[in-house]
Amino acid sequence: MKSRDLNDLNIVEIDTRLDENEEALQNLNFQKAMQQLEDPLKIKFLKREIAQLKTLKREFKIGIRDRKS
Repeated sequence: MKSRDLNDLNIVEIDTRLDENEEALQNLNFQKAMQQLEDPLKIKFLKREIAQLKTLKREFKIGIRDRKS
């Protein structure tokens, strides 16, 4: 997901997306351990998106961003 698309999310959507991405990362790491992972770059991009979502969540918490919901 592009960073400009992430900026349009509200706090509820961020939490939902964060939970989905963390679960997907866990599944990818499991596939990696079982040597069944086809595209290892997915892990890199998923970690990056998780970090971006956590940053947005933190910005909402400390008041840098406006609360949309």
